[in-house]
Amino acid sequence: MVALAGVTDHLGPARAAVAAPILAGDRGMSQPTVACFPEAAYGPALNSVGIAPAVQSLGHRPVFLSDQGFLEVHRAYGFEVHPVCLSAPMPPEQMARFWEDFINGHIPHFRQSPDEQIDRYVKDCWSAIVECAKWAQKDLPAVLERVQPDRVRVDNVILFPAIKRRGKPWVRIISCSENEIEVSRIPPHWSGCGKNDGLCHARFRARVQEVIRPMVEDFISFVPANGEAPYPLGQFFEPSPFLNLLLYPEPLRYRRQYPLAPRQLQYLEGCVRAQAPYSIPRYAANPHAPLLYVSFGSLGAGDVDLLRRLIAAIGKLLYRALVNVSGYKDQYHDLPDNVIIESWFPPPSVIPPVDLVIHHGGNNSFTECLLFGKPSIIMPYVWDGHDNATRVQETGRGFPSTATAGPTRTARRSLPLACRILAFAIGSIASARTCARTTNLPRWLGCSMNGLDETPRNARLLAGSVLTGVPPCRHPC
Repeated sequence: MVALAGVTDHLGPARAAVAAPILAGDRGMSQPTVACFPEAAYGPALNSVGIAPAVQSLGHRPVFLSDQGFLEVHRAYGFEVHPVCLSAPMPPEQMARFWEDFINGHIPHFRQSPDEQIDRYVKDCWSAIVECAKWAQKDLPAVLERVQPDRVRVDNVILFPAIKRRGKPWVRIISCSENEIEVSRIPPHWSGCGKNDGLCHARFRARVQEVIRPMVEDFISFVPANGEAPYPLGQFFEPSPFLNLLLYPEPLRYRRQYPLAPRQLQYLEGCVRAQAPYSIPRYAANPHAPLLYVSFGSLGAGDVDLLRRLIAAIGKLLYRALVNVSGYKDQYHDLPDNVIIESWFPPPSVIPPVDLVIHHGGNNSFTECLLFGKPSIIMPYVWDGHDNATRVQETGRGFPSTATAGPTRTARRSLPLACRILAFAIGSIASARTCARTTNLPRWLGCSMNGLDETPRNARLLAGSVLTGVPPCRHPC
């Protein structure tokens, strides 16, 4: 198990400088406005919440443009919010049922390989994404006219023509794996392909293009109809010519034939919003045992059967666990005394005091565990989880179980293996820290967005390790 070492400066000068190329020049104005427009998903929404204080610290006024379902998420952090309609108008109850049905309908596909997911999950996602862009175009121009932003910050995987047509500098945030900015010689996003597996790259790209062609053609006609030049076949967005902020650990970046221009792209490494400290509850069993945090994100929480099985297995072990079950809390009964479930835990507060995190490899969980130096077991099921699990393996920060083929199937179909790993992983924390001290690893800057001042704080060494389902015999420390 190889540890990834890192330091964090809590938004020191290096991070304050990120915004300088496009924010400088407005200092003479009173409170220039930065419109933050994240995707309607918890990861991008909360990343934008983490970045907004940095914008404020530079003397600017962040306001949020938000899907109806996320208005209260942003308001809860005290930000001004303007609704943007990203789907057909419907009552909140109907909207909740729509997304619940969407998640439940795809749970069987969470247990498939990335290739197998193309025909249903990937296809349905791109269909929904294109429809969101089309609906936003009905509403977004008027919202931008009302807000009058000096800059626009968008976190999404698809172009909103109104943002470019506004004529103001815009920043793209990429809350996904780095291969979201795709070129032919790195793995296609969502694929889980290895960096050198050209056959996997070609097969996955060809199948995706075949399956999503109707959505591509729909989008190609939509973009020029709204005043922008169409993209090449299969492309839905572009890097901003002004600035791109990539939520990804720079030491894990892909080697590209033409490296990403540093003036246009900055690695955020990690983006953590301010949260109140978390008070660990009392446990009736194993009160002093190592503490696990289990979260598969809002989508993965829909796989209630998987979480029930994992909870039952943890209940037989000498550990404690906090398990995020999202909106499905009423479906859990007779819990073991060493397991506590909640609909929501604040990861920036929960991850620091725990001993091990079991997560899905989504970019927020992935970067937060690295930032706080926590060993992890990654059990990916969709999206960038596939790519992140593969990437930590091939860069020497972790390695997969050999129980089954493919990162997706490893721990999800081999829960006994995953549970055996817990003792190994937690018992190896001291060894991981030793490895971090004695191994020549790159130093990376963790950008903790909960620091509002621009003065660097004391750097602290973080030792972390990422396991993608590791059998004990593979531990090289």
